[in-house]
Amino acid sequence: LRTVLGTRMGDRSSSAHDAALATAECLLAELLALECAGRDRALDLLAVDAMVTYAFEAAAEHPETLSARATAAMAAIAKLAAPVSRA
Repeated sequence: LRTVLGTRMGDRSSSAHDAALATAECLLAELLALECAGRDRALDLLAVDAMVTYAFEAAAEHPETLSARATAAMAAIAKLAAPVSRA
């Protein structure tokens, strides 16, 4: 988590919202790729949840963009759960 978030926070072109949300998406994608939703991954899922929470705490500093950011975040996270076609 520290490594993934650290590289994004070091990018000056990225806002705190973008960095936290991208980190959450990355971590969730890794968990979904493992195809493991057992109790042993509960802390990992809590970390994803925390990153999304932090992202929206940061986004709340600009309330005029909150609705658009929420819509984009929901779409990005939902896309991660879409089945991958294997040819």
